[in-house]
Amino acid sequence: MKLAIVTAYPPSKVTLNEYAYHLVKHFRQKESITELILLTDKTEGNKDINFTENGCKITVRECWKFNSYTNVFHMTKALHQMKPDAVLFNLQFMKFGDKKVAAALGLLMPLICKLKGIPNIVLLHNILEEVDLGSAGFTSNALMQNVYGFIGSCLTRLILQADTVAVTMQKYVTILQEKYKANNVTLIPHGTFEIGLEKPDYTIPNGPLQIMTFGKFGTYKKVESMIEAVALVRASTGLNLEIVIAGTDNPNVPGYLASVKEKYKHIPQIRFTGYVEETEVPKLFNESAVVVFPYTSTTGSSGVLHQAGSYGKAVVMPDIGDLALLIKEEGYQGQFFDPTSVTSLATAIASIVTNTDYRIALGKANYKAATAFPMSTITEMYLNVFNSIKSCKMVSNEKDLEPSTVQKYI
Repeated sequence: MKLAIVTAYPPSKVTLNEYAYHLVKHFRQKESITELILLTDKTEGNKDINFTENGCKITVRECWKFNSYTNVFHMTKALHQMKPDAVLFNLQFMKFGDKKVAAALGLLMPLICKLKGIPNIVLLHNILEEVDLGSAGFTSNALMQNVYGFIGSCLTRLILQADTVAVTMQKYVTILQEKYKANNVTLIPHGTFEIGLEKPDYTIPNGPLQIMTFGKFGTYKKVESMIEAVALVRASTGLNLEIVIAGTDNPNVPGYLASVKEKYKHIPQIRFTGYVEETEVPKLFNESAVVVFPYTSTTGSSGVLHQAGSYGKAVVMPDIGDLALLIKEEGYQGQFFDPTSVTSLATAIASIVTNTDYRIALGKANYKAATAFPMSTITEMYLNVFNSIKSCKMVSNEKDLEPSTVQKYI
């Protein structure tokens, strides 16, 4: 099978590029795949496809740009030239741009694939019905939220024109089936990026305990409460704690982290890592004592939670939305806090950094949850869905060629 994946890809800074890296890493090791065709956004640096494991051929075709109005034409041309046997879209609603028209035009691609007869799956990481538009940086105006809701429903119906839409949480399946009467939605879990050959030893380096958060910040992910909470824990416990803020600004809030750095320059031991290369991710997690989720809302299944689990890390998270659902559905564990209270967050962090046994117990539970869905299993699930789509198309074609059908056209 020649499998095309439409996605942002490292060194891209566009959302979901890290997830694509791990999809590719595991797809290329599948015997049934002869070539991976990456239909990616254009970047200045070379794409990160130098894997150490053996695998199939990878062809990179940079054919779209963030916020370009011509993406649909260039991607369609690339599909025509590359002639893949199947296409997987790694999507969320603002994948192709934060300008509304550019984003919407890019989402035409699953329908175009279907019209061209190319088996296709959309991996949809979030649905607008579960996004707090105000917290996520779209709009806080009630009227505009209704407008966005209408537009979102139209775009969702467009995406549902794909052969199959895969979502990462059962709640999303239920919503799409009930609201849109969709019968082509399936659950495929998010999966865990890296599962080492050896279990974590749950030790952390000597020196300050690192309290880490990871992501794109400024909308519903804000770090002020975490900084203030760690300062409270330092004062109450006397522990040597380092605050590690790993990641970049959300594209909707440029300059956010720079403003935070200036605002809290009086607080010692705060480290801003900037963009974290894939090769640096293991070190980042392994050296952390606690991974904090300073979220005010959620917009989908959390890749960072799955990463934290794969490295056997204790987590502190708000008991809200999709994070709470993941705890129930996939078996992760963490210390919860009230997202409106710095004191509550400080108490949650303190409960872990002052109790090594508790920290390790949480890490072990999360590692167990993470190992249930490694990316090797997730990619196999996608291949099974592609095989089902192809089988259905073959049956449909055979019915079209039945004598009674053919006679209609003679």
